[in-house]
Amino acid sequence: MFELPKLIVIAGTNASGKSGLGVALAERYGGEIVSADSRQVFRGLDLGSGKITPEETRGVPHHLIDVCEPGDFFSMHDFQRLAYAAIDGIIARGRPPFLVGGTGLYVASVTEGYVMSDNPPDLAYREYLETFETPKLYEMLVEAVPDTDVEPKNRNRVMRLLEKLHAGDDHIPHSQPRYSCLKLGVTWDRETLRARIDDRLERRLNEGMIEEVQGLIDGGVSLEFLMKLGLEYRFIAQYLTGEIPRREDMVEQLGNAIKKFAKRQMTWFRRDRVILWLDMTGDPVAEACEAIDRFIEA
Repeated sequence: MFELPKLIVIAGTNASGKSGLGVALAERYGGEIVSADSRQVFRGLDLGSGKITPEETRGVPHHLIDVCEPGDFFSMHDFQRLAYAAIDGIIARGRPPFLVGGTGLYVASVTEGYVMSDNPPDLAYREYLETFETPKLYEMLVEAVPDTDVEPKNRNRVMRLLEKLHAGDDHIPHSQPRYSCLKLGVTWDRETLRARIDDRLERRLNEGMIEEVQGLIDGGVSLEFLMKLGLEYRFIAQYLTGEIPRREDMVEQLGNAIKKFAKRQMTWFRRDRVILWLDMTGDPVAEACEAIDRFIEA
């Protein structure tokens, strides 16, 4: 009987410690890490995206970090294609692959094996869709697919389905898993996570996150691109252009936005009933190792 190759997944919220845990586990098992983060694929987006530093990798190979220039078009399809290639390469080298990240759709595209079209994106149609508010986009989708079960407020997903319909693709999602996955979840209780987000934000600001965004602007990265990235890049760009006059107000608004985003991340990941949520107040490495050992031996 054919057995799917095994993939270990570490998913979780912002500021949860998933990157550090991924390094600790990959180091222990001689593995390599594939990053599943929609902003860390861009070069120069370091502090704002929470990109792991060379020192923090402790020599563990990382893939899908710094693979394109800021402003380039990079889709979930691009991510899946590169992630498949990276994971298959790790397996071919006889090492265990770890998929680590917090972008839920990127994680799911690999773990669930979304089957996506090879049609190139219609950038003109995408620009047209961007002119509409999310409720109108959802209304357009319902007109085309009355029985759609897409979350009405999920702008990215609604737009993707409209693009597929425009391209003549079958709107019915298909999945064809390529890997047998062990999914480990990383997060904290609400108050602890909020404190970790605040601490992390202050640390990155002190390390030069505002200067990083200014450097991107000075280097020709468009404000439109930075605004679409959201969170750190959106709010700092608004501060640098005077839309948010006071630094204190920018930091407060940004902190609140990150906390709301972390809540949405949890809502997404909680839908997956097979994720094993680690107890971060105990010994998450030991707990994860027990689960990995059982998974490998099964």
